[in-house]
Amino acid sequence: MPSAVIGRSFGPPEAYALEAFDPGPPQEGEVRVAIKAAGVSYVDVLTAMGRYQFKPPLPFIPGSEAAGVVEAVGAGVTHLKEGDRVFCGGIGGVFAEANRFKAAGMTRVPDTMSFEEAAVFAVNYQTAWYALTDRGRAKAGETLLVLGAAGGTGYAAIQVGRHLGMHVIASASTPEKRALAKAGGAHATVVTGAQDWREQVAAANGGRPIDVVFDPVGGDATEPAFRNLGYDGRHLVIGFTAGIAALRTNLPLLKSASLIGVQMRDHALKRPAEAEAMRRAVMELAAQGAFSPAIAERRPISDHVAAMYAAFSGEAAGRVVLTMD
Repeated sequence: MPSAVIGRSFGPPEAYALEAFDPGPPQEGEVRVAIKAAGVSYVDVLTAMGRYQFKPPLPFIPGSEAAGVVEAVGAGVTHLKEGDRVFCGGIGGVFAEANRFKAAGMTRVPDTMSFEEAAVFAVNYQTAWYALTDRGRAKAGETLLVLGAAGGTGYAAIQVGRHLGMHVIASASTPEKRALAKAGGAHATVVTGAQDWREQVAAANGGRPIDVVFDPVGGDATEPAFRNLGYDGRHLVIGFTAGIAALRTNLPLLKSASLIGVQMRDHALKRPAEAEAMRRAVMELAAQGAFSPAIAERRPISDHVAAMYAAFSGEAAGRVVLTMD
C-alpha cells in the first residue's frame, strides 16, 4: 500500500508521520497519480503548522505541487490516459506516494523536464509570469529588482524577467544564493541586508531608478526597495516570508508609483480564461526549455521532517524536493 505524510493535528513537522494511505480509485472527473516528486515550500509548512491564512480539514496531508504518472482515469476524463507524466497539486494531498486529483486543468509534463523539476515548476513560474506580464506591465528594457532571488518565486522571476528582455538585479543574502541568481540569468546581484543596499541597487542600474520590484519577502525589505522605484514604478507584493510590511502612503504619492498585490489563485477564480491562457503560455515556454527551476535539496519521503524544516528556514539556495521512490 502507498504511504503518505499525515498529521492528525496541526503542528511542527514532527507532528506529521509517514503512514499507509490508499486513496482508492479515481471518481468521475478525477485521475489517480503515482506521485514521483513533490515540492516543499515555506507556505506548505506554514499551512501544516496551522498558521496560514486558512486551515484545511484534518487529518491533513501537506504539500501543494507535485509531478507523477497517471495510474488510473475516472469517468469523463478524456485529455489524460494511464502512463501520462503530469503536473498535479492542490491545497494539500501531495506528500504522498499516490493520490487522486481533479483532472480539469491538469497537464502533461514536457519530455524535457524531470519529475523533480516539474514538482517545483508550475506554481513558481506561473506566479512570476502573472506578476510581471499582467500585474507589473513589464516591458523589455525596464529594470527588475528581485528580492529573495534564490527562493522559488524569486528565481522564477529572474528567468521570466530575463525572457521578457528586462535588466534583472537580484538581491540575496549569501554568496551561494547570489551565485545561483547569476546562474539563473541575473545581470547583477546585491547583498540583502547590507547597510549600503540602496546604493548597491542604484549602482547595479547605472544610477537610474528601478521600474519593477518583485517582492516575495516583505518585512524590512519592502520600504527600501520601494524607495528605489522611479516614476510609474511598480512594487509587486508576492508574499511576506519576513513579515507584513507597513509602507508610508506618501511614498507612492511622491513617486507616482504603485504597490500592487499578486494573488494568482484569486486571478484564476475571477478571470479563469485569462489565467488559462497564461498557464498555456508558461507551459509552452517550458516545453521549449526556456525555464529551468533550481533544486537545492532532494530528500526521500521518509525524511520529510528535515525537508520541511529546510524549506521553512529559507536558507537553501533553490527549492527542496521530496522524492517518492
